[in-house]
Amino acid sequence: MLPSLSPNLQQIQEKSWQICLEQQPQQLALLSPGQQDELKLAISLSDFIQRSFLQAPGLVTTLFTGGSLYDRETPDYAALVSDALADCQSEETLHRLLRQIRLQQMVKIAFADLVLDIPLESSLKRLSALADALILGALDWLTGFCRNKWGIPQNSRGQAMPLLVFGMGKLGGEELNFSSDIDLIFAYPESGQTAGAGRSIDNQQFFTRLGQKLITALHQQTADGFVYRVDMRLRPFGESGPLVMTFDAMEHYYQEQGRDWERYAMLKARLIGSSDYHGVLTELLRPFVYRRYIDFSVFDSLRRMKMMIVQEVRRKNLVNNIKLGAGGIREIEFIVQVFQLIRGGRDKALQQRRLLEVLPELVNAGALKHASKKVLENAYLFLRRLENIIQAIDDKQTQTLPDEPLDQQRVLAVLKLGSWQELLDILQRHMQAVHQEFVALIGKETPNHQAIDEHWVTLWHSQWDDDEAVAWINQLVPDWPAEETWQTLAHFRRDVARRSLGNRGRQVLDKLVPLLLCHLERQHCEDYTLPRVLQVFEKIMTRTAYLELLYENEGAFKHLIRLCTASLWLTEYIAKYPLLLDELIDPESLHNPLPLSDYALELREVMLRIPEEDLEAQMEMLRQFKQAQQLRIAAADIVGILPVTKVSDHLTALAEAIIGEVINLAWQQVAVRFGVPESSLENGEKGFAVIGYGKAGGIELGYGSDLDLVFIHNSRADEKTTGPRQVPANQFYMKLAQRIMHIFNSRMSSGILYELDMRLRPSGNSGVLVVHIETFEHYLKHDAWIWEHQALVRSRAVYGHAGIRRQFDDIKRQVLAVTRSDKELSGEVINMRNKMRSHLDKSNEDKADIKQAPGGLVDIEFLAQYLVLLFSHDYPQIADYSDNIRIFEQLHKAGILDAGQSQLLIKTYCRLRDLGHRAVLQNEPQLISKQEFNIYAPDIIKLWQRFLVE
Repeated sequence: MLPSLSPNLQQIQEKSWQICLEQQPQQLALLSPGQQDELKLAISLSDFIQRSFLQAPGLVTTLFTGGSLYDRETPDYAALVSDALADCQSEETLHRLLRQIRLQQMVKIAFADLVLDIPLESSLKRLSALADALILGALDWLTGFCRNKWGIPQNSRGQAMPLLVFGMGKLGGEELNFSSDIDLIFAYPESGQTAGAGRSIDNQQFFTRLGQKLITALHQQTADGFVYRVDMRLRPFGESGPLVMTFDAMEHYYQEQGRDWERYAMLKARLIGSSDYHGVLTELLRPFVYRRYIDFSVFDSLRRMKMMIVQEVRRKNLVNNIKLGAGGIREIEFIVQVFQLIRGGRDKALQQRRLLEVLPELVNAGALKHASKKVLENAYLFLRRLENIIQAIDDKQTQTLPDEPLDQQRVLAVLKLGSWQELLDILQRHMQAVHQEFVALIGKETPNHQAIDEHWVTLWHSQWDDDEAVAWINQLVPDWPAEETWQTLAHFRRDVARRSLGNRGRQVLDKLVPLLLCHLERQHCEDYTLPRVLQVFEKIMTRTAYLELLYENEGAFKHLIRLCTASLWLTEYIAKYPLLLDELIDPESLHNPLPLSDYALELREVMLRIPEEDLEAQMEMLRQFKQAQQLRIAAADIVGILPVTKVSDHLTALAEAIIGEVINLAWQQVAVRFGVPESSLENGEKGFAVIGYGKAGGIELGYGSDLDLVFIHNSRADEKTTGPRQVPANQFYMKLAQRIMHIFNSRMSSGILYELDMRLRPSGNSGVLVVHIETFEHYLKHDAWIWEHQALVRSRAVYGHAGIRRQFDDIKRQVLAVTRSDKELSGEVINMRNKMRSHLDKSNEDKADIKQAPGGLVDIEFLAQYLVLLFSHDYPQIADYSDNIRIFEQLHKAGILDAGQSQLLIKTYCRLRDLGHRAVLQNEPQLISKQEFNIYAPDIIKLWQRFLVE
């Protein structure tokens, strides 16, 4: 039975049909009256079908006149693509033909879904088989094209090497949805060289070029549209990794660095097409995915992954999302995948990719009850069917129920339901049942509030005058400053009354404030904790989801109270970026910052979830990642897990990870327009480095630190880029630097990423933004001031491949090792120090400036710089490090400082940094009493006078 249309849809149908009659009367004349009726029905249900008919009418009418539109079996897409590409002579023609095939066959699938009501399994099979055929057809044609141009890639034994394409995710599981992008990974068996062309090239270079061409053939938007959005970010090392890897390199990566989320991803990995290497690759990856023992560790990783999804749903305010919402498609997939990972190593029947085939095997294995299997199966069939219908309306990748009444009526017509409420009821039953199964599997933290003291509820809801309220508080907690407490509460209550909160928000806030007062009383918190927590409430009171998070998760609420008590800076940080409240859910991760080496990997993992073309979302995620990690570092700092030097280590490692990710993003964006410098293709490096100065260079970043950076490159003078719009390499690097600064400095809803200070580059603000390394060297050796050499002491490469890092290190060593006159050097250093102090010292009668006062931090830093500049000629090893602590240790090893002097400088430096750090956490000026400062300063002043000649 065909779908029946509502009166409103019938009106839309007539309008759409009139447009088709006006624009394509000759094509419509080829159709019989029955076929016209079916096309008329199809265009009323799908804007995509109408748009496709108007764009390529011949292709669509052929489906009707040829009769293939009504096929019940999956077509032989491989033969269809092969025939279409048989006479293809150019890449341009290839792109056009692939897009035409895709358009025609997707119309056919949409018609089958929306009009003919084919089973979901048949639809998923068609979508996946079509993708396979288009990928392989493009790959086969491009392989021949590239071999003609660059030769046949071979291993050391002369065997021809193919490019192998892994389908990941839904493509790998042959469960592709209607408008899905495709996740791919490229691999090839062995290293070697090409043979049979004029100039031999490395296999890696050949397959990288072939892979790039394949992505372009599928992904690029042309006048004919695109074939598939291609996502390569699931490959080893993500976006910054090589586009294609050998089997050995892949095996090494997954054994040494594979992450939990990659085990989930690899469950569905499938080699597209037949190949002699299929078994080799399967065996190579199986030990990583499936453990030989029963592996219950996956529960923890599942909870973390689910938590990230919940946070993402909250951040993006996703409503009615049938994939990511509670009980959605993702939860069904998680349940199945968890059992596969737990038991799949022992039970090979579970080592399958298709969810609907794994479900009965889970019952056979005793992992699921039959009733649970039916709940998941029925929900999956309904949700995936609904997903395909939603996407087939306009060929958009969405899993959100439509808001437009027209689209809602289209969905109802296809599903043959009477009302939208009926659909919502069915949907709710399925999703609630799935979520119950999910909760039963992984558990759920439930509110565990101690009984709220009704006295605090009474106070919050009272209409008393000030004297009555103060007396009430005095009676409840005699040692509280009752008047200040009441004034704080009353001011907040007046603010709440002025704000436009929904009913649910007011209800939660009315429970949350008395709960806060209970916690403050029971935990004997400081007087200032109440106004600090309420400062956070003020920022989130119109966002009910965050109020509910704090009320429903008592652990998170208590964490917020502790953090606000410990630090005003953290209070204001959380108030400024309420998304950080999500981080309070998991206390274990909150107080355990990532290992220093994991920031880049974690950031890459987070960025994989952002569509490659969505720059704004990528920039927001970079900021959110930084804020979340800074919160974790600060929380560990406050509870004493991290000493101040380790805090700086973590903040610096975080900044370096972000610098690397920003450069990768900027590189890709600039490369799209101009290609890349020729040498970067030849040696696999970017030929670009970032030099960190100051706190970034000295591995001493604080919470609010900006980044002092210098950009350098080492391209050849005559070098150009490889793209269609060729530009000189130095111009490419200028564009790259500008793009990097844009990503860092753009002010978004989550603020800027970091303040970049580029004034230490050659010639300062009047100099070019990125300099050639030889220009950089010449400037430092011939034109730089002494203060610039001082700054160089605290510099190091924070980004760049090994070759350009070595070049920078050599230059730094040579410049610092120049023989200098003691008197001239000390005069310059003293003069610069006096200038800084006169402008920056904020000391007063009672307080000393920790940094600028005589004997403070800057004196210690200047002393280190002076000694390195004076003695590096004779003791080059003292210039090896950029952080002051190791500089003083090296000065002692060289005999320039004795043990007592070295330890005095290190201990005083650490203590003063710690005091300054504590001031930052309380948002206070970096001043301490002169009495305390004089414990440290006199000894530093004596050392200053001992070494620097006035």
